[in-house]
Amino acid sequence: MPLRTTKEWNCLVATWLLILGGMILRLVVGAHFLLVPDEANYWQWSRHLALGYHDHPPMIAWTIWLATRLLGQTELAVRLPTIFGLTLTSVYLARLSARWFSCRLAFHVVLVLQVLLLYNGAALIATPDGLLIPCWAAATYHAAMALSERSPGQWLATGIWFGLGMLSKYTMALFLPSLLFTMLAHPDHRRQLASPWPWLGLVLAGLLFSPVLVWNSHNHWATFRHVLYQGGVDSPSLLTFRFLGEFFGTQFLLLSPLIFLMLLFAWLPDGLHRLRKTDAAFLRIMSITGFTVFLLLSLHVRIYGNWPAPCYLTGLILVAALYSPGGPGRGRRRTRLWTAAVSMALVMSGLVMIQVVYPLLPLPISLDRTARETTGWKELARIVDREKAAMPRPGRTFVFGLRYQQASELAFYMDGQPETVSINRWTRPNVYDYWFSDQELLGWDAVGVYEWQGMADLLAPLFDRMDPPRTIRLYRRSPWLGPQEVQTLYLVRGYGFKGGLRWQPRTAGDVRATENGKSSPDQTP
Repeated sequence: MPLRTTKEWNCLVATWLLILGGMILRLVVGAHFLLVPDEANYWQWSRHLALGYHDHPPMIAWTIWLATRLLGQTELAVRLPTIFGLTLTSVYLARLSARWFSCRLAFHVVLVLQVLLLYNGAALIATPDGLLIPCWAAATYHAAMALSERSPGQWLATGIWFGLGMLSKYTMALFLPSLLFTMLAHPDHRRQLASPWPWLGLVLAGLLFSPVLVWNSHNHWATFRHVLYQGGVDSPSLLTFRFLGEFFGTQFLLLSPLIFLMLLFAWLPDGLHRLRKTDAAFLRIMSITGFTVFLLLSLHVRIYGNWPAPCYLTGLILVAALYSPGGPGRGRRRTRLWTAAVSMALVMSGLVMIQVVYPLLPLPISLDRTARETTGWKELARIVDREKAAMPRPGRTFVFGLRYQQASELAFYMDGQPETVSINRWTRPNVYDYWFSDQELLGWDAVGVYEWQGMADLLAPLFDRMDPPRTIRLYRRSPWLGPQEVQTLYLVRGYGFKGGLRWQPRTAGDVRATENGKSSPDQTP
């Protein structure tokens, strides 16, 4: 949108300052708390670069590898790709809002994006979602420009960003039906389906995604088995309502109550009468399609709160157009509602971000997930370092966790960041199955941690002998409640490892089981 007035220029400057200010704030916060277990796990992936992984596509590992090579093995470096990802998301949403509406609306869209807990979490916790979201935003912008300008270059750009999104997380696949339904809804857009350019963009996306297909073809399609399992293909009940309340509850909190309710109203056709018909249809269908898919899935299986995050992006433009001071045909009552909604989201997001860095709220540990996931890892690593050094053969002693989360945290925070192992035969398949085999560690001693008190009896047959487990309690010091126990773990020392690292399926029909009945080592050439 060309700038014609000083007011528009001021709005543009304010938008850029807001984007840069949000990025700087997240850079500061991201440097001041320990890695959560999933982040440590993805950092481990970056030390074992591959064309694909058991759980997700490889983009998160590739970008963490690059960031840590440039900035060192630090928490901020691990989070840098996703922090930049939200910045890029803000830029693309601002561009689309300014092109279709005004620079003032672009400012308000960026504002609400900065204050929502859902997107701050995706930026500050390095997971595939933090890379998926900017890819979705970029693909959406280029698709909108391709439809309005009939531009071959914009279709190719859409394909590139769609392919990069598929390399980030498989949720990106929902972009295709969303865009298809958008095109079918308008005669002018339908005619572009006869053009070769949308299809060439799709071919380009397929080429970008091909590394994942290559990896899976050599590993019994393990990632797709995992996705099917996450989608509830093994669930015995086809229809259940026990997850529906949780689904709406998590969206209610992550988007903030008022923003979520405003979004639901914005999806109603009657709520769109102030907007241009084609623009409103694009924004509405591009957001509601994915949400509907997850809503239907919640009637079958548990849906994690972050999964629908990319689907809401164009919905936020709708909400800003209907309620913010920058929207067309706004009323004073709607503007007051917008102010209240943004303020509520800011308070909710701000309190969580502060709590991550400093325990400001006097919460019990059972209600403080930030404490449970970010506290005590350095102390645990120091304890395991001492235990390993005290072993009779420290040079032939490996460190393990019974969960990949504990193994990954120890790998990041122990001295020298050593390789660690996950003995996950009783939990679920994970990436450690592709990195280590029993043969490499036969006869070695081990120091390990686990959280289930009775696991020593199951571990004992894997070693020639074991010492009795030692209890470890990790604490967080609250200025209000004093020392609070965050978690209780058990440390065990084993001697003469006899094998048994990898996951074993409990039933023959488990979709995650590969052809030989267990996860196989990486066969990628």
